[in-house]
Amino acid sequence: MNDDIASVQAANAAFYAAFEARDLDAMSDCWERSDRACVIHPGWPAQHGWARVITTWDALFANPDAMHCIVLDEHIEVMGYVAVVTCEEQLLQGLGVEQGADGELASARVAATNVFVRDGDAWKMILHQGSAVYASDAFIGDDTDED
Repeated sequence: MNDDIASVQAANAAFYAAFEARDLDAMSDCWERSDRACVIHPGWPAQHGWARVITTWDALFANPDAMHCIVLDEHIEVMGYVAVVTCEEQLLQGLGVEQGADGELASARVAATNVFVRDGDAWKMILHQGSAVYASDAFIGDDTDED
């Protein structure tokens, strides 16, 4: 693994650690604080500009239920000063008394694209886009030949 890919992988891991910890300061550190910043949460319209991006994270982090995120199938492409990470997020959320399901877990699969730009020695996110996954891998099919 080359140094750029390792650095982008670390930046992506920091993003998901901030997400899971619901740490707004750590989340802020992951992002380029500019008009280029954009976030598209599943089911939400695109939010452009740093102020709108961080407002969405503040709203999501206000949820009292713990959220865990397992990152799967991470692919990283570095193209000069831009890096693209595609992955699957397996989200697990504890349902509290407010939802009437104390101790239960809800889960969701999200296909995510994270775009980073190089900022000196660091990689800063300019785009996080998540789409709910409803189709199973079996629906999509595979390349195996059953003959």
